[in-house]
Amino acid sequence: MTVTAREFHLASRPAALPGPETFCLVERELPDPGPGQLLVRNELLSVDPYMRGRMNDAKSYVPPFQVGEPLEGGAVGTVVASGDDAVPVGTNVLHMAGWRDHALIGRKEATVVDTSLASAGAYLGALGVPGLTAWGGLLFAAEFKPGDTVFVSGAAGAVGSLAGQIAKLKGAARVVGSAGGPQKADLLTSRFGFDAAIDYRAGDVRGQLEAAAPDGIDVYFDNVGGEHLEAAIARANRYARLALCGAISGYNAAEPQSAPRNLSLAIGKRLTLRGFIVMDYFPHNAAFVAEMAPWFADGRIVALETVVDGLENTPSAFLSLFSGGNTGKMLVRV
Repeated sequence: MTVTAREFHLASRPAALPGPETFCLVERELPDPGPGQLLVRNELLSVDPYMRGRMNDAKSYVPPFQVGEPLEGGAVGTVVASGDDAVPVGTNVLHMAGWRDHALIGRKEATVVDTSLASAGAYLGALGVPGLTAWGGLLFAAEFKPGDTVFVSGAAGAVGSLAGQIAKLKGAARVVGSAGGPQKADLLTSRFGFDAAIDYRAGDVRGQLEAAAPDGIDVYFDNVGGEHLEAAIARANRYARLALCGAISGYNAAEPQSAPRNLSLAIGKRLTLRGFIVMDYFPHNAAFVAEMAPWFADGRIVALETVVDGLENTPSAFLSLFSGGNTGKMLVRV
């Protein structure tokens, strides 16, 4: 069963915001799976901000993408040919060979998922890596405690929207989120249950945060960096904990950002600034699923999705992450 697969390769390394020259859609023939292999027809792909860092030729917690080689990311698909009797044709699997319509992968690279219990998108969102990132970052990196006032930047995105909701479910006294534009800001309070919202496109993030959290903040879940991090340091209470998940505001910057310019305040306030990556919490995945799955099933957690149709539109879906083109999880339907 030879399959002609379409897959995106990294064509060149971007210096700032990637463009069409960064990506190349190619075709290649995939053979029948050998023993222990699976041929998967991908149905839903995940694109995420962290992928931008992997386009640089720089050492990080995950290896960089290689020029001329396939890009990769989370995907859910159906097994169409199997070299493993334990994973028959028709099984749905979660794996990391995204950015393509078909993938030949090893059995150990696939996780069997039941799309009758939760949608394919849920395994790439609330029940997957974004959910674990939000849960682990809040509970471990930020050392959240009931009664904390929590500020979440990028709060309309896949991770931020979940972090704020988890904080509310865990007993936060107040949860404030930032988002781009009045519609997204309204969504934080009307759909995600935040107590207050900041529209960062309106400017003066620090002043808006002061109004939204007049008694200061105890926890900051940072997805943005830059001006947001500076505002959080300014409003942080003594012994506040700042969990550094991402800094999307600077991912495509040609020059290093100047903010935060008030880092010295961390000394007198005795702040904890802790960076983390989701892999830190893989050992806690069972505990995460045990807590998140009931919340998601009964609607206490709302997980929105932005779905773009067509494999050929994967780069544009990815790039729109940096201009606020997504609400919740950004997905591509192949």
